[in-house]
Amino acid sequence: MSAKGQHVVPNGGKWSVRKAGASRVTGVYNTQKEAVDKARDIAKKQHSELYIHGRDGRIRERSSYGKDPYPPKG
Repeated sequence: MSAKGQHVVPNGGKWSVRKAGASRVTGVYNTQKEAVDKARDIAKKQHSELYIHGRDGRIRERSSYGKDPYPPKG
């Protein structure tokens, strides 16, 4: 997992939210949508990244809620 942020990962037939580098999950949810909503709230509060994994475990989507150090010009 990446250095910082919240990850939504498959956990059996359910979905878990896990902080990057943590061995324990923050929460377990019945649907991926529930897990993504919770992880997005946490990432926004922490100004960090959100990584959404697919059922195969690979990252399929990523969102940043932190301060962008390189804002685009114009």
